[in-house]
Amino acid sequence: MTGAPCRLPIIRADLMNIFLTILLIALVAYFVYAIRRTLRISSISVGLIEKYENDKENPQLVEEIFSAISSDELLKRILKRHQATKSDIARLHAKLLKWGDFRKYNRYIPITSFFNVTTLEYLLEHKNDHAKDLTQKMMNHFHF
Repeated sequence: MTGAPCRLPIIRADLMNIFLTILLIALVAYFVYAIRRTLRISSISVGLIEKYENDKENPQLVEEIFSAISSDELLKRILKRHQATKSDIARLHAKLLKWGDFRKYNRYIPITSFFNVTTLEYLLEHKNDHAKDLTQKMMNHFHF
């Protein structure tokens, strides 16, 4: 039989190229979103460190930490999952301040620990642990 050549492989290749292009665009969009979120959270954290460097026990600091956490989608989910309140954040901040009251570059354990998904998750899961244990875990995470 002589007929028109089969065009099926060409169509599959075209569909594959379209699929890969869409996948690449989606990955780039997610990457841009993740980088922007990370930079925003980092700038909030560093801003709070700078602002409260000499006034570490100011109750307004806990308010601002809780507000910043609540405004971020990923961190807000962790707060909801653990039903965390401002008093939980205040208690954890006081525990971290007791043993981790020193700064390394743009990291300060009693503030930076609340702005990372894994460390916030750990803090809320272990909020009844001793202050020294929590602080050591955070120091290990941030390479102090």
